[in-house]
Amino acid sequence: MSNFSEKELKELEKLSRIDLTHDEELKLVENLKKILDHAEKLQEVDIEGVVSCNYVLQDLQSSVLRADETGPTLSREEFLSNAPDHVGGMVRVPPVIKPSA
Repeated sequence: MSNFSEKELKELEKLSRIDLTHDEELKLVENLKKILDHAEKLQEVDIEGVVSCNYVLQDLQSSVLRADETGPTLSREEFLSNAPDHVGGMVRVPPVIKPSA
C-alpha cells in the first residue's frame, strides 16, 4: 500500500495554493493512496516485447489520414452558378455582425 501521508498533502496544498477542509483532506489522501496503489500494480505488468504507442489510435492512423492530392476544380462560373447571390465574382453572404450605432 502507498505511504502517501497527510504531511505530503499539506505540502501539495501549499504548492498548488488550494485550501481543503479536514474532511476533504482525509478523502483526498485516501483517493490518492488508491491511485498510487493502482500505479504500483501497473508496474508489475510484463511489457517485454510490447511496442510503445504514442496514442491509442496509432494503428488506425494509416486508414484515417491520407495524402493530400489535387484534383479537378470548378471554374469560377460553375462555382458561382451554385451560389444564391454573387457580386463581382464573389459569393455574397448575409451579414452576421450588425453595424454599431
